[in-house]
Amino acid sequence: MRNKSSTKSGRPREVWIRLVYTPEQENLLLQFLTFDGFNGRMQISGSDIHLLTVFDCVVRNNGFSAAQPELGLSQPTISNHITALEERLGVKLCQRGRRGFLLTDKGHIVHEVAQSLMGALEEQSGLLSALKGSFIGRLSVAVVDSSATDTNLRLPEAIKAMAIQAPHVSLNIEIKQPQDILSGIAAGTYQIGIGSFDNKISGLRYEDLYTESHSLYCGSTHSILPDVGIRDISETIYEYPWVHRGYWNRQRQRQIRSHEHDRVVGDIEAQIIMVLSGQYLGLLPDHAAQVHISSGRLTSLPPASDNFSCPMQLVTRNSPQPKIVELFRELVKSQYEL
Repeated sequence: MRNKSSTKSGRPREVWIRLVYTPEQENLLLQFLTFDGFNGRMQISGSDIHLLTVFDCVVRNNGFSAAQPELGLSQPTISNHITALEERLGVKLCQRGRRGFLLTDKGHIVHEVAQSLMGALEEQSGLLSALKGSFIGRLSVAVVDSSATDTNLRLPEAIKAMAIQAPHVSLNIEIKQPQDILSGIAAGTYQIGIGSFDNKISGLRYEDLYTESHSLYCGSTHSILPDVGIRDISETIYEYPWVHRGYWNRQRQRQIRSHEHDRVVGDIEAQIIMVLSGQYLGLLPDHAAQVHISSGRLTSLPPASDNFSCPMQLVTRNSPQPKIVELFRELVKSQYEL
């Protein structure tokens, strides 16, 4: 659809608005624009849309008189509008008279096209309105694995607030390893990251949210269990193989004595599975281990010097960010300020 406006110099300028139709709507519109008597395609103007709106109201109310209250127009005026539309299209739209109001075959086609056109205009108008003073776009958030069981992670509450305040934002959540989160944010793949990061990279902003505690666990069939509660096992724990996470930094890895049968995995879920086997000890987030403790499949070992707590942080690029990024960042942080 084309409209004309003026430039600063006073010369007319053409502005094009592209409407997107379904295949069914395109077929109806093609029929509408290729009636007998037309030479080429019809350019739909604002007055055409007005006439089609009047015609739609008349059809829905099944007559001129019944459409008066909705349109706020007299019956002669409505009749003149329908006549003008018929002249514009070069087709007879309806029969009116003693036999009442009756649509012609082409009148049915025009009415279907009118409804499709007005529906498309309303949808596009809604999208344009969303641009004014609203948030719109795509936001990608990366989170470390096994965080859904952590009641301290108030990400669901922030997502709810985002959906209410910015319903037109497309929010995508991905589960990634800490280093993939940081490199992804630096590269622009993700806008926000949440996790604990041993190996930080420069150019990013790290903001503490809460602390996640880790303790030493073993499976319910592990051979260390008979010693628990009988004697000090602080040295015994190093006689057994452990399962570690590969993304821990060297300092943390050096703090744990190595065993020739130690294993390294890429994420917490894999680590839990290895510990559940009863063959390995492992430092696990307490919230992630709790469900397996309740079922009797895991056992928490006495506090050891290897137990630790790590800060869970919100990460963004250390530079001015788009409004939707700043909005979600503030919504997450606000959950910890209540």
